[in-house]
Amino acid sequence: MVKPALSPVLSSALTEAGIQHAFFTREGGVSQGIYAGLNGGIGSADDPALVAENRGRMADYLGVPRTHLLSLYQIHSPKVLVVEEPWGAQERPQADAMVTTKSGFAIGVGAADCGPILFADPEAKVIGAAHSGWKGAIGGVLEATLDAMENLGAHRARTIVALGPMLSQQNYEVGPEFEAQFLGADPANARFFRPGSRAGYPHFDLPGYIVHRLQSAGAGRIENLGLCTYADEARFYSYRRKTHRNEPDYGRLIAAIRL
Repeated sequence: MVKPALSPVLSSALTEAGIQHAFFTREGGVSQGIYAGLNGGIGSADDPALVAENRGRMADYLGVPRTHLLSLYQIHSPKVLVVEEPWGAQERPQADAMVTTKSGFAIGVGAADCGPILFADPEAKVIGAAHSGWKGAIGGVLEATLDAMENLGAHRARTIVALGPMLSQQNYEVGPEFEAQFLGADPANARFFRPGSRAGYPHFDLPGYIVHRLQSAGAGRIENLGLCTYADEARFYSYRRKTHRNEPDYGRLIAAIRL
């Protein structure tokens, strides 16, 4: 039987630099029901055998052994790991970003509205992957990833950074306490909020804020793919859409990169 082809989204900047990567969509997987498609979430309540097959197909696409697509137990932190060798699927370290100079495996992050961010300095041959929701972004995970890459020989001004599918401002309504936290950190963050349909509940620009943090940190070329997980149900999982529908769980998208 011919397996359905995967349809990942690619960064033109990373592709032009010869960096193998993928922002996988939900197309081409074997999961069913609310997880229908290419659910890569080890932490989801989906059938583990189906998740393993989905992740195996992602590894096949990236040209690494099926055991060598690495991901984390994500905790919305600024913690970054330097990866030297693969680990088992059930041995995922707690962190939200990885960097490496090693080949033979892919490093990846899971997301379903938060930002999956891929990094590469093609000259130094250093790559990174970060999971950045609002907590990670304001907490410094993006800057920590760039720092960790530089410790391995990268130069941030040469680094290409690609922002994958995430929740867009149009669909990201937040409460007043959320806005107050960002304004307390920096009053200039007001530019990342705009009024919504409900008074006192503005909409937050997560990709815009991530780009701002990366620019301020001195990242080189930054590419925002501009895709909204909530708005495109055919291609993307969304935690917020799951919440609005009162569904019991949701699938996870995987973004991965390799040397």
